[in-house]
Order: sequence, then C-alpha cells, then structure tokens
Amino acid sequence: MARLTPPDSSSPASLEALPSLNALRAFDVAARFESASRAAEALHVTHGAVSRQIRQLEETLGTQLFDRAGRGLKLTPAGHELAAATRHHLSGLARVCADLSRSDARAPFVLSCPGSFLARWFIPRLGALKAALPELELHLTASDDNEGLRSGVDGVLRFQTPPFTQAEHQETRILGTERIGPVLRPDTDWLGETTATPAPQTLLTLPLLHTRSRPQAWPDWCSRQGLSSDQLHYAQGFEHLNYLLEATLVGLGVGITPDYLVEEDLRSRRLIAPWGFVETRACLTLTLPESGRTRARHPHAKALADWLARELNTPPVTSRNP
Repeated sequence: MARLTPPDSSSPASLEALPSLNALRAFDVAARFESASRAAEALHVTHGAVSRQIRQLEETLGTQLFDRAGRGLKLTPAGHELAAATRHHLSGLARVCADLSRSDARAPFVLSCPGSFLARWFIPRLGALKAALPELELHLTASDDNEGLRSGVDGVLRFQTPPFTQAEHQETRILGTERIGPVLRPDTDWLGETTATPAPQTLLTLPLLHTRSRPQAWPDWCSRQGLSSDQLHYAQGFEHLNYLLEATLVGLGVGITPDYLVEEDLRSRRLIAPWGFVETRACLTLTLPESGRTRARHPHAKALADWLARELNTPPVTSRNP
C-alpha cells in the first residue's frame, strides 16, 4: 500500500505550492472579524477585493472556507483549520519582522505617553532631546489608557502607583516620583495683597477645578495638609488633565496637577504654586521589553531612559507669590 509522506517544508516545491500571501492575509482578517466588510476596512481595500481574494483562495485549495449566511461569514471546518494556521504563522512572521526592524538603530523608537504629559512636558524638550541623542528618531503617540506594551510600540510612559502590574517579558523602570500641588493664575485677587505663603485653609473658599481621570487628587492633597476634603468647593470638572490646565490658565479656578506638567507655566509666570508640591505614592515609569527575551529591545532604549530620568529629576522651578 502506498504511504503518503508529508512534503519537506524546506523544499522549493512546497513553497511554490503555497497560495498567494495576500489571499491568506485577507482570509485571516476576514476569519477574525467574520466579515468581509470589516476586513476590507482593516486592510484599507475594497469589499470586492477581499471577496475576490477569498474566492481565489477557495478555488486554489479546492474547498469552501466560509458559509455565506446573510451579511456575515461563518467558517467551515476547513476554514477553522486554515484560520488556526494563518493566525499562528502570520502573527509570528509579523513579530519577527518587527523585531528585526527594532534591532536597527535607525528605526524609529515609538513611545506612548499620556496626552497631557506629551503636550506640556515632552514637546517643549524635543530640541534638547535631539541635541542629546542626535541618532534617535522618536515617534510620540498619546494614550491615556493604563496599558502596557502593545504591537508597534517600543516603550510606554505612564504614572503608576506601586505595586506595578506588567505583562510577562516586560521591565518597568521608575523615572521619578510624582509631586502634585494647586496652581492658579498670578493675576487673580483670590489671595489678596499678601506676599506671604497663604495658609492651606485658604483653598477651602476658592473654586477648585477637578478631573475625572484623577478624582482623588484634591482629597489626597488635603489629607497631607490636615484638611477635611468635605469642605472643598468644587467648580468645573473636566475629562482630561490637559483641559483642566487650560481652564486654570484662563482663570476659571484653581487646578491641581503634577509639577512636571506646569514647569514651563511656572517658569514664565503664567501660573503660580503658592502652596508648593507634595510627593504622592505614584511614580512616572517607563515600560520596555525585557532585555534578552523574544521581543527585541530598541538599541536606543537605555539612552532614552537615562535621558528621561535626568530631565525628570532636574529640580523644577516653583513660582510662588512675588
């Protein structure tokens, strides 16, 4: 009786027998979404292009991969088998290609960080970063989600409170401690004519701006001053810290913020911090792939981390009342 022998996967003949890679990719995305329309959106092609690729793949393989039921797609048993293979091998191929790209020092370093930190701390320092690390091409992306590393991102900056949570094969480096404090415009008449540092109790009578992303900021600050947060007079609330700071700059109330975000405003005296800043339990951290693991770490990762640590630990300017 004849015995079937699996083809040698290293032989040119077996590679030539593979269907089109574009067709396999179109099938893989359509299988994940169970929709040709959503696959077309993800691949930035037309619905007809995805449908043609899938039909050609079915003709090449001589088997039906989807049951067309209504407007959706349902995998057949053969489709399930192929989907498991494409999901495994295409994702593995994508990881290897990404790692090879990151191993090149000329490849961009993609850094994710909170939008407020990006706008108020990072962008004003891009010139200094370029002077310190001229070989680094940095791509910045804003994200306010507390997520770790994801595909296409080489590092994540975020404020975290210990104990830190992170995925396997990731490392988190503490760059600096968080310090928060109240800030306001210097030309308001809320503090009167006194040049002395106002008592913390003064804040109990002022309109306080707050943000949903940091609901405990004012209560935490009050507890460190021996004040009851029950007496606070909350004014306008905002979805993001960046909006709160813009409202503070136009004089709508007193904001509360990490000092990192208002260093330039304090230096230029657009804002003052009469009560200074106090440390919290939170830290600004940088999460990177664990060195020596399956995912390559960008060659400039350490140099960038060291630069961030130096900049973040430079004593900030604290502008009080004149």
